[in-house]
Amino acid sequence: MKNYSICKTALVLLSAALLPLLASAQEKATLAILSIQPTPSLVASLKPDKKTSLNRIIESMDGQLIDRINATRKFQIVSRSDLNQVLKEHYLGSSGNVDPKTAAAIGKLTGATNILTATVDDFADYVEKANFPTAGLSATKRVFRFSIVAKIYDTKTGKLVETANFQTGNDAFKQIQEERNYSVKDGELSDEMMVAVSRTMAEKIANRVADVIFPAKVLVKRDTLVTINRGEGGGVSVGDLFNVYAVGDELIDPDTKESLGREEVKVGRVKIAELTPKTSKAEVLEDTGITAGAILRKVK
Repeated sequence: MKNYSICKTALVLLSAALLPLLASAQEKATLAILSIQPTPSLVASLKPDKKTSLNRIIESMDGQLIDRINATRKFQIVSRSDLNQVLKEHYLGSSGNVDPKTAAAIGKLTGATNILTATVDDFADYVEKANFPTAGLSATKRVFRFSIVAKIYDTKTGKLVETANFQTGNDAFKQIQEERNYSVKDGELSDEMMVAVSRTMAEKIANRVADVIFPAKVLVKRDTLVTINRGEGGGVSVGDLFNVYAVGDELIDPDTKESLGREEVKVGRVKIAELTPKTSKAEVLEDTGITAGAILRKVK
């Protein structure tokens, strides 16, 4: 009987210790990430060799996007095998088309609280050559464009929560090429360059998703330092500037009666000074009321 009481007490203590961990796990959003798709019009406009290049970028970015979302440490990700089965049952295939009814169905069948779709709407990679007969000269110019639209849906309401367009082009391409010393030839991206481009775009999308669903927040403030709940892989780097906002009342659209989020009042500015795997420390530059729970928005 005595042993039973000891075991019972131990179980109660263990349960109490695990409750915060279980609550934390339950607060994570479950995200369904649909396969990245090009628009039909874009596919129709590309030559066969360019379609191949685009497909290779998309294949690389599909994996990179899942990795970058996972690196934010904010989401449980629905496995692709489970998601593909649901899409097949709802005759979506891999089109990525989502409407409120479909979003709700995906959420019900997979447990996802949010859905992320990404569609490539522009891609170009070629070299232009200009001749100057009078001077006997010629010049070449590299033209590179890549554009993708990401959308986040709430499966409870089926509504579109956020849409954002991400682009990269000649300037970013040159920077990546110079930093990584990757070669290009005749407007064809090398395999390494494709990975670099897809990784950069995947990270931008992942950070935007995290910012929309789980904005960075102040965990604690000690004198002139704050600790925030974003670390390595969370879209923060040493030197980044963030405005800090106190969260106020919920804002309701008087016409649609929809929630527009909560009022945000700027109460300071901080600069990231140190990163750890799960958190980061920032130096307080301005402070008119920074407290734990305040949210942060990166200064563009």
